[in-house]
Amino acid sequence: MTRMRMNQAIVAAIADEMRTDPTVVMFGEDVAAAGGPFKTSVGLLEEFGPMRVRDTPISEMAFTGAGVGSAAMGLRPIVEIMFMEFLGVALDQLVTQAAKLHYLSRGALSVPLTVRASVGPGTGFACQHSQTLENWVTSTPGLVVVSPSGPQTAYGLLRSAIQHQDPVIVLEPRAYYGVRGEVHTGPDAMIPLGRAQIARPGTAATVVCLGRTTAVALQAADRLAEIGYDIEIIDLLTLVPWDVAAVAQSVRRTGRLVVVEDAPLTGGWGGDIVSRIVTEEFGALVAAPFRICTPDVPVPYGKDLEKRFAPQPDEVGRQIRSYLETGEVPAHWWTREGGMTA
Repeated sequence: MTRMRMNQAIVAAIADEMRTDPTVVMFGEDVAAAGGPFKTSVGLLEEFGPMRVRDTPISEMAFTGAGVGSAAMGLRPIVEIMFMEFLGVALDQLVTQAAKLHYLSRGALSVPLTVRASVGPGTGFACQHSQTLENWVTSTPGLVVVSPSGPQTAYGLLRSAIQHQDPVIVLEPRAYYGVRGEVHTGPDAMIPLGRAQIARPGTAATVVCLGRTTAVALQAADRLAEIGYDIEIIDLLTLVPWDVAAVAQSVRRTGRLVVVEDAPLTGGWGGDIVSRIVTEEFGALVAAPFRICTPDVPVPYGKDLEKRFAPQPDEVGRQIRSYLETGEVPAHWWTREGGMTA
């Protein structure tokens, strides 16, 4: 085990895959000489050379398209998108091409492409660089979508993503690049895609999280434990295909479901979790499921406003405690404070 930051764990995963497989290449803006805008490719150029680690022009459509084509022709490219918002100009390459080529070729072609993008609030980058836009890609069949919650899961998920035969979108919580943790490396540290982890066992309620919100929910659960509430935290890790069995089994034990997400109330991925569990496990529920998410407004720039905007341990703990004590779905904080009516 080695203690490292999450961005260092990402470098370690890429380097291990490059050492193992000469077809693994990487390109994006400032990923070579500069070591990446968030230092997620430091040292790769020096070890693997400019033919495998390449800087690109500021054209996400172009270098994502290059990734799709090179993947179809036998390479395993890793494409880095600095901010997920910039994925918008490359969606045609991903949605129309990468996600479809295997089907259009009747299985003759595979697209083992890994697209990494930083996401989420918590860094003061304002409304155009702080969004959590999973729903841009989760609704496209043919794309796998994952999001790590810390250094160990960043390493394990990324290695699995690079080895996968289909395109995988890796959404990295930007605020956690500097978070440190013990990381076990090597092939046995790989995390299977599509499998969630129980980050904290419990019996009072099932709380499903992803990326940044996993640590938030764990902090809230620790505080609730001090007053006698034992909360189970499920780190989803893979959003498409998500681990229905793990969540369903947990809900059968606890009878309650809460989803904590950085996505907005309208269109957020948590709505799919709630819908599926209500449809398939309605009889196991003793209370209505609900979501703790963000309001349908752009991410604020101001530090205090941004912190208030996204789920935080105090607010998550307050809502879950109210839910357990009253049996009713608590109001979103912005509704309670008169900010919105939806």
